[in-house]
Amino acid sequence: MRRVAPARASEAGWGQPKRPKPARGRSRDEVGWVKAHGGSGATSLVEALGGVDVGARWPDPARGEPRRVVLVGRTSARGLRAVSQALGALKEGNAPQGLDLLAVVLVADAPGRLPLGLLRRIRVLRSVARVHRVPWIPAWRTDGQLKYIPRQLVTLSKLVGSDVYGEGVVS
Repeated sequence: MRRVAPARASEAGWGQPKRPKPARGRSRDEVGWVKAHGGSGATSLVEALGGVDVGARWPDPARGEPRRVVLVGRTSARGLRAVSQALGALKEGNAPQGLDLLAVVLVADAPGRLPLGLLRRIRVLRSVARVHRVPWIPAWRTDGQLKYIPRQLVTLSKLVGSDVYGEGVVS
């Protein structure tokens, strides 16, 4: 049986990757989408709204990476906890200088209403940052075509200064 070494204090934490890959956009003013956790929905949002998928780290504007960022997480308990941790890292100064957090985007983890406990966590996040919620979009799960664009995506596209994708899609 293989043993896993315990994590060292010096190892990379949130916002401090071991070897950051440059997230090059067309300019530093392009929006960088930061994943609070794997499966957050950031890649789908990049495909829908443009920008740069930075991964699970804060970009470094000094290296030519986007300075305007959007933090993305799911509305599950695990996702909201990861968003909180990322915001904590940003507040504590564990992120490069010059970042402009435009918003936190919470992508629905399932169709339907959220339990009260999760709604309370979202209320706490709203006290710290601007929060946008994206509803459950079945087409993203099946890799199908959107029949219409949810108004929340239209609102989000205005925030990040992009056009929503999908010709033939009705808003």
